[in-house]
Amino acid sequence: MEETSANGTAARRNEDIALDLMKFVAMSTGYGKTTSSGGAGFQGSAPANKPEEYAAHLLELYRKCLDSVRAK
Repeated sequence: MEETSANGTAARRNEDIALDLMKFVAMSTGYGKTTSSGGAGFQGSAPANKPEEYAAHLLELYRKCLDSVRAK
């Protein structure tokens, strides 16, 4: 299904950009993962102990990325 309105297309584009940004940050920093090694770079908050906590960390990161993309 294709979106035809300019507004809908722009919103979808922002979501895609935010998702790509979130993936990049999460993969390159280990954001929210359960690791005992200190790992270089941004760690976000305390490591997640359960899958649900890890998912919550990723959703929080996505929300921050989306807010950043929308602010541009």
